[in-house]
Amino acid sequence: MTTEPDMAPAVAAEPMAFSFGNPEPVLGGRAGLLEHMACWNNGRWYETPTPMEGLSRAAKVSSHHGSAMFYKVGQLVRDFIPHPLLSRETFEGMALDDQVLANYYVERVNNRLGGSMPLRRSLAKYTRRGVKDGEFFFVQNWANEHAFKPGAVFHGRRPGIDQEIYGEPEYLSALQSALLSEDAGLYRRRYYLNGSHSGFIMYVTDALSITDADAIRQALKGAKGPGNFRNLFVHSPTGKEKGIQLLHPAEAAAKDNFSDIKNVTRDDILAVHRVYPQLLGVVPSNAGGFGSVKEAAEIFYETETVPLQNRFKALNEWMGDEVVRFKERVKSPS
Repeated sequence: MTTEPDMAPAVAAEPMAFSFGNPEPVLGGRAGLLEHMACWNNGRWYETPTPMEGLSRAAKVSSHHGSAMFYKVGQLVRDFIPHPLLSRETFEGMALDDQVLANYYVERVNNRLGGSMPLRRSLAKYTRRGVKDGEFFFVQNWANEHAFKPGAVFHGRRPGIDQEIYGEPEYLSALQSALLSEDAGLYRRRYYLNGSHSGFIMYVTDALSITDADAIRQALKGAKGPGNFRNLFVHSPTGKEKGIQLLHPAEAAAKDNFSDIKNVTRDDILAVHRVYPQLLGVVPSNAGGFGSVKEAAEIFYETETVPLQNRFKALNEWMGDEVVRFKERVKSPS
């Protein structure tokens, strides 16, 4: 009589749950706490409510986000009429600061006779408004600061709803979409650059010799790293159906809906900038396209470019001279 060896009872796996954390809400949370700080001041100047360094870097996270702002700048520069006190280059810098940082500054310097010299742009990224009315500072770092002559700097800004010291960008509501687009691009880029990721599992049930198995193993090892997309030939005369299978454990990671993420984030970004996709060179995915580029450009001029032009004309009141002028476009016949 034979006895079977004792088998250890199988231990069932305990259920496990975990989470990736909660998204940061727009209402409440840390964002709501920061609203109570408004614009902090150090006794001499006010700090911006949103870090200018962050906004400057955010302009480069998405091609659609940056392209939409540069398109608006180009439309403004196209119709701008240079003035002896305001060059085209200075105005272009003002328009760029306004689009990216929602603030722009120009300095007026008088000559020895009391007349005004050409206006000079002060980078909005480093310019701060003083606590005293009419004072401005150029603060590039903690050890390098410059105080402008009181009353010599004009500050143009987009009105905000939380404070009235600095302007607030209109695109903040779509900044999460721009960052998501960047994250998707970085993930896909790292996925392709990573030549040692688990692409598949070769599951073999056919009777292969040791020599054949070693040959396949060496061929797979040689396909890792740069140039890893190679073909592999396996000949098994006595093989059966599904004797050699390729299992893809990382298939879920590969199907990350990259195109869907890029398209959805693109729509969010273009919506907040109110720029038609055909004006930015976006290739339509449908047969009908996005419509007439000519009509889109004319509508954009009336609804976006003209209001932007009027916003810069506030500098004329401060200067007492019409230094900001634009050419009127003649509507082309249909």
